[in-house]
Amino acid sequence: MRRILLAAVAAVGYLLAGEPALAHTSERGFIMLLPTHLYQIGGTAAVVLSFALLIVLPPHWLKDGGCRVYTCCGVPWLLVNLLSIAAFISMIAIILAGFMGSRDPLANPLPLTLWSLVWVGLTMAHVLVGNLWRYLNPWRGAALLGGQMSARLGHPYRPPLMLPKAVATWPAVALLSAFVWLELVYPAPMDPFTLAVLGLGYAGLTLTGMAVFGAGAWWRAGELFSVFFSIVSRVALFNLAHRHCPQNPRLCLQLGVPGRALVAQPALSASLIAFIIIALASVSFDSFSRTFTWFAWNGNNPLEPPGRSAMIGANSLGLIAAPLALWLAYLSAVVLGSVLSGQRLYATRRRVNLFVVSIIPIAVGYHLAHYLPAFSVDAQHALKALSDPFALGWNLLGLSDFHVRASLLSHHHTIELFWYAQVAIIVIAHVVAVVVAHALAARDAYVMGTRLALMLGELPLTVLMAAYTLLGLWLLSTPTAG
Repeated sequence: MRRILLAAVAAVGYLLAGEPALAHTSERGFIMLLPTHLYQIGGTAAVVLSFALLIVLPPHWLKDGGCRVYTCCGVPWLLVNLLSIAAFISMIAIILAGFMGSRDPLANPLPLTLWSLVWVGLTMAHVLVGNLWRYLNPWRGAALLGGQMSARLGHPYRPPLMLPKAVATWPAVALLSAFVWLELVYPAPMDPFTLAVLGLGYAGLTLTGMAVFGAGAWWRAGELFSVFFSIVSRVALFNLAHRHCPQNPRLCLQLGVPGRALVAQPALSASLIAFIIIALASVSFDSFSRTFTWFAWNGNNPLEPPGRSAMIGANSLGLIAAPLALWLAYLSAVVLGSVLSGQRLYATRRRVNLFVVSIIPIAVGYHLAHYLPAFSVDAQHALKALSDPFALGWNLLGLSDFHVRASLLSHHHTIELFWYAQVAIIVIAHVVAVVVAHALAARDAYVMGTRLALMLGELPLTVLMAAYTLLGLWLLSTPTAG
């Protein structure tokens, strides 16, 4: 009981961090000899100074900020439909590879595709060009095939039920919670057979939800990746959009300002708030769960860390406590800001639901910074495994003789480069979060008023973001075990 209690206190007390575990192929860690304290101070100062700069700028400067240039990129909508169908067929093939392919997690395409190419690589792509999942969604391909079959039979399909509004996105929240538990706590998250069984179960659940409630309704409520990538895409520099160009609907590219879509975002529902909090806190907890501090708090020797099986209880409890800690910290910051700026209770509730979108850039930044080193190697393994998905000696991508450069994670020089990139990602993400929070405050009339009231209302949330920046940079440089 004492150990569990210490684990809970540790998870609540650490307040946040940034990194997960899984297909990480690095075999040894480094004690960073860089002047990391200078980077921590500098990164935190950048967040604070960005807030100070925004305060002195005219409030209307960010109200309508951001330009967009629309350009038809010449991709016919028919091709987009074919891509989604191909994605569905490829997904089924990769799940089958989990049953029939190599038992080696680094040679089977299922775990590598899920944890590396989709969960990391596709997230990176969404940060760059917006909601790609809208067009590559394999379930959309399944819906298109099902619709064609239904039409040929002469009975256009209509879902029998409507999804109750109260359901919101709670199914996706539950699935995200299970997904991150599988990734961070379950002893064998890379086992191909286990992932294949779970993949079939998830496919059955998704297809059932689509059939009963309608494809679009279920994607918005219970399809984990549709909800996740929709959120991630709102911080993108570019954005893919479907426009009706003359004579032919085409896929077009929009150029804008990162995070601009968040400023136009209305107040979020409780379920979406929970989704965002869990997404950020789980990544943070993964970093913290591998530090010497966490192992010591659980009575383990960090130099001889126990296996994942021995930490299931403590890590499960920590994974529950982490989102609660983040939620309490965020709620306290918003409520304190309302008190300082003299806002009324109804405005405070709205601020809680509105300003949570400023956390999204931080969540996305931590996701990218955490996975960046492992992705550099795991993506190589994934492409090589996809070249021979069923271990039959195929060479579909011509990579059978490709040598994976795992040395990227064993040379101090490349580790330094990763550190610089991770620091830049985290600091930029927090600066964007501060800008978004300020733009939201300047946008809505209920938080306007004197510039002093505006500053006092934002100050606690800015302090939280600065503290999170400091903690995240500490987690990147602190010694880790395992």
